Amino acid sequence: MRVIGFDPGLRNTGWGIIEAEGNRLRHVANGVVRSTQDLSLAERLLQLQRGIAAILEEYRPQEAAVEVSLANKNPSSTLKLGMARGIALVTPAAAGLPVGEYLPMIVKKSVVGTGHANKEQVTMMVDRLLPGCQIAAADAADALAVAICHAHNRQTKQKWAPGTNGHKTAEARP
Repeated sequence: MRVIGFDPGLRNTGWGIIEAEGNRLRHVANGVVRSTQDLSLAERLLQLQRGIAAILEEYRPQEAAVEVSLANKNPSSTLKLGMARGIALVTPAAAGLPVGEYLPMIVKKSVVGTGHANKEQVTMMVDRLLPGCQIAAADAADALAVAICHAHNRQTKQKWAPGTNGHKTAEARP
C-alpha cells in the first residue's frame, strides 16, 4: 500500500510517501510544496493545490493522511493554516483517495511511542524506521511521520474489522 502523508502549512506543506507491506515500511519520496509569500492568498492556495496534485500524479499513492492543525494564538494564522489544510485534504480526495486525519499527539505516539515527543525525536525515529531516507526538510519528516502513523493505524483497523482473521460476523436475521 502506497501512502502519502501531509504536514500542511501555507508557506510550506511537507509531504512524504511510503510503501507499507505488513510491518515493513519503505521510503518512496518526500519534499515540500512551497507557496510564494508575495502572492495573494488565493494564488498561494492554488500553488499548494497544483503542487500536491502534481505529486499525486507522479507517485500515485493509494491513500492519504493529513495532520490535524491545532489552533494557535494568532487567529489569522490559524485561519490560513486551516485553509492550507483544506487544500491538503481536498486535493487527494478529489483524486479519489481515502484520506485519514491524525492529531499531532497520535502521530508522535505512533512513531516515537510518546505523544509529547519533540521534532528532533520524530525526525530521528522516521530516520530509523525508513533506513536510507534522505529527509528534505523538517516539514517533510513530519509528513513521513503522518504517513507512518496512517500505515500503522490502517493495519490495526483491518485486524480489528469484523470478518477478518477468520472471524465472521453474525448475519442479521429478519
